[in-house]
Amino acid sequence: MASNKHNTYNTLFHWNSFRLQLVFEGIGIGVITGLVVVLYRFILEEAGLLLTRIYNALMTKPALIPVWLVVLVVLGYIVGLMVKNEPMISGSGIPQVEGVLLRKLSMTWWKVIIGKFIGGVLAIGAGLSMGREGPSVQLGAAVGQGFSSVLKRIKIEEKYLITSGASAGLAAAFGAPLAGVMFALEEVHKNFSPLVLCSALSAALSADFVTNEFLGMKPVLSFANLHDFPLRYYFFIILLGIIIGFLGVVFNKTLLKSQDLYARQRWLPKKYWVILPLLISVLLGLFLPQVLGGGHELIAALVTEKNFTLKLLLLLILAKFFFTMACYGSGAPGGIFLPLLAIGALIGNIYGIVVVHMFHLDSTYINNFIILAMAGYFTAIVRAPITGTILITEMTGSFTHFLSLALISISAYIVADLLGSKPIYESLLEKVLHRQGEESAIGSEKTKSILEFAVCMGSKLDGKLIKEVEWPSHCLLVSVKRGEREIIPKGDTMIYPGDYLIVLTNDDRVSKINDVLSEMVGSCEIGLS
Repeated sequence: MASNKHNTYNTLFHWNSFRLQLVFEGIGIGVITGLVVVLYRFILEEAGLLLTRIYNALMTKPALIPVWLVVLVVLGYIVGLMVKNEPMISGSGIPQVEGVLLRKLSMTWWKVIIGKFIGGVLAIGAGLSMGREGPSVQLGAAVGQGFSSVLKRIKIEEKYLITSGASAGLAAAFGAPLAGVMFALEEVHKNFSPLVLCSALSAALSADFVTNEFLGMKPVLSFANLHDFPLRYYFFIILLGIIIGFLGVVFNKTLLKSQDLYARQRWLPKKYWVILPLLISVLLGLFLPQVLGGGHELIAALVTEKNFTLKLLLLLILAKFFFTMACYGSGAPGGIFLPLLAIGALIGNIYGIVVVHMFHLDSTYINNFIILAMAGYFTAIVRAPITGTILITEMTGSFTHFLSLALISISAYIVADLLGSKPIYESLLEKVLHRQGEESAIGSEKTKSILEFAVCMGSKLDGKLIKEVEWPSHCLLVSVKRGEREIIPKGDTMIYPGDYLIVLTNDDRVSKINDVLSEMVGSCEIGLS
């Protein structure tokens, strides 16, 4: 009789032998993800150019507007049907990836790749205010899961391959490999696992290599007139961080409310929801085309063109904000990364104009405020300060503003934390679980899984002996990693902050064990905790 590769012995044996293997598998996943995301970006860019030509034609020939409305209704109906048939492609995709890694959601990798790719192209290409980065992360995660499925890897390995793909997806979407790695550590896993670091870094770097080969090595955003921000003006950065932190909380609450508004109405079935923001896009496309799409062109225009009046900027920020809410609430496949960065850039531009006018600063610093507000707004919403700092640094290609970016990220983080705002992807995951039924067990009791938990300072386990801890049932503590040492746990083994606890459990118990032990080890958010 063939041995079960998922039994306890093989699971533990594989845990100690697959670390180097993860690096090579991460490279393969990164290459595949890079190719997928490059094609995704190329089609979206071509769709954006086509959309511009369509609205130019509509403005010269208004008689064609009804035809375009019909086209959008058909597109919205197609996307709505796709989301209904495969709910995992709805929205950003990042909360779904986190749910899969927590074993609270299941994902069919090939359905997600096909559905997210086509659905995202149709929705974003038609002008919805949604970004490519969330879908790119989910596409990468699905590639990682497919890689694991085809090569028949065990569950513990699949988790790291999915994370590698997600990291590669973000790296390819923004040309930001370090941000992709940090996102995997800071947002997805919320601890600095060496295994995650090695596999995610190899995947992100290989994905970035593929992206650079096809799309060039220029940064995604080119900021030409950036000057060193004088230390004597750093008070203005802290003040902007406070404002941005508050506005980030408003973004989170409004985004969640927009989903509730769609869910509460009864006159329009769910499969037609995407049609609503598409119809709104026609009005905006004719009178305020800058707010269509993710917002890359809008950010570039803020930097290169100086003909934006304060009234126009206020109009753009209101239109972009509420249009993004209408788009995301509909459940269309698309992310919030790029739209929130565009809104942050608008806030920074407005703040810069006001500060320059009131305190007579050099107007060249307005561009500095734009990139600072992007980092701060991202941090206030996603609650990942290091990712936000590194992401904007890589996107702009300028490392001279690292200190000011870190300062505004910390300021915005503290304000959002004091106001009690939860990270947006955590809140969105809770909504997904509520809709799909969190109690459904995923996995088989015959399959064994290895879980890794980082012990945080001040947690319930800090300073406790193993025998003093009331461990949850159906799990076994098999190892304690302390730096480079691996300790066989005994009753009188003391648990210290920074230890990694290696736990064995049945696959169908992973979700519950995750919840219980995550509470016991405490919160180890990178940056601030």
